[in-house]
Amino acid sequence: MKVLRLGIVIGLIAGPVIAQQQQTGPVYQERDFLTRVRRLTVDGRRAGEGYWSPDGKRLVFQSEREPGNPFYQIYVLDFATGEAKRISPGVGKTTCAFFRPGTDEIEFASTHADPKSKELQEAELNIRASGQQRRYSWDYDPEMDIYAYNEKTAALKRLTDARGYDAEGSYSPDGQWLVFTSMRDAYNRPLDGAEQKKLAEDPSYFAEIYIMRADGSAQRRLTSVKGYDGGPFFTPDGQHIVWRRFDETGLIADVWMMKPDGSDARQLTDFGSMSWAPYMHPSGEYIIFASNKLGFENFELFMVDAQGRKEPVRVTYSDGFDGLPVPSPDGKQLAWTSSRSGGSAGQLFLAQWNHDKALEAMKNAPLRKPAKKS
Repeated sequence: MKVLRLGIVIGLIAGPVIAQQQQTGPVYQERDFLTRVRRLTVDGRRAGEGYWSPDGKRLVFQSEREPGNPFYQIYVLDFATGEAKRISPGVGKTTCAFFRPGTDEIEFASTHADPKSKELQEAELNIRASGQQRRYSWDYDPEMDIYAYNEKTAALKRLTDARGYDAEGSYSPDGQWLVFTSMRDAYNRPLDGAEQKKLAEDPSYFAEIYIMRADGSAQRRLTSVKGYDGGPFFTPDGQHIVWRRFDETGLIADVWMMKPDGSDARQLTDFGSMSWAPYMHPSGEYIIFASNKLGFENFELFMVDAQGRKEPVRVTYSDGFDGLPVPSPDGKQLAWTSSRSGGSAGQLFLAQWNHDKALEAMKNAPLRKPAKKS
C-alpha cells in the first residue's frame, strides 16, 4: 500500500516510542468527528487504500483475497449493490488505484508484466504455508508500473515502463494529469558504493515525485531531495499537490505541499514523527493524514489546516493502525484503513464526517512553531 500508503509504513523500521504530544486548547474525541463507524471489507487477509469515484457512488481499493495469489489485487466496490469486482489482471502485485475524473478509466500499479510474477506468488504461498511469521512490509518491487484500465472495454494501457518502482498515482481533478512516485533514479544511472548499500537496505530512499499527462506522456520529475518523497495527491482545486516527505533516516516524515510544476514547496507539519498519507478535504480548509506521534506502531488520524499554521488535531482514538484517510467528494464521509477490528491486518472502514466540528477544531488549534528548514 504505499505506500506508504499502508504497505510502506507498517513494519518498515523498528524504532523508539515517541512521547505523546503536549496539547493545549479544547480536547476532542473521535466521536466529535466520526460517527456511524462501520467496516466496509471483510473478505481476504487485508484490504486498504480506498479511493472514491467522482460521483461518490463507488470505491476502488486493494485487497488480498484472490485465490492462489497472496498479493494485493484491485477491486471496485459499488455502494448500491455491495458487490466488489476485480479489475486488475489477478497476477502479480498491485497497489494504488484511482478513478480518472470524466472518463471510464482507473489507474493502478501492477507487476503482472514481470515474468517472475507467478514464481514470486508461489514462493510467498509456501512461506505462509510453512507457518513462518514475519512482519508485514512493502517491498517496492522494481517491476511495478502504472496502468490505466478502461471499465467499458476492459483494455489495459501501460503508462510507465522505466526500471524501478512506479506507483502511488492519482489524477488531477480535471483528469488531465497524473502525479506519482518513482524510484527510477536508483536504476537509470550508476550508483556509488554508498548508494548501492542504501538501495539494498532501503530502496524507498530513492523515491521522488513525478508528474505525467494522463496518457503517460511528458513524464517529469518534481522533487530532488534525499529521502522518500511519495504518496502525492492533487488538492481539490488542482492548484497544488500534497505529499509526504521522509528524512534520510526513514523515521521522520511530514506533510508538504507544492504547485504542480514543483515550485513553492512548503512544509505543513513539523510533528517529530512519521506523518504521511495526506489528503485534503473537498472544502480545501484542511488536510487529514496519519501519524505515529503517539507511539511508533500506533498510527492515528490527524488533521492540519491547509496553510500549516496550526498544530495538528487528533481525529482517531484506536490502538493499532488508522491511516490512509480519504474524504468523500461531498466531504460528508471518510473512508480509511484500520486494524481496529482486531489483529494487525487492516480493513476498510467508513464513517460520517463532521465538517463543522473539524472547522471548529482547526480554529481552536494552537499555532505551531516554524518548520525546520530541510
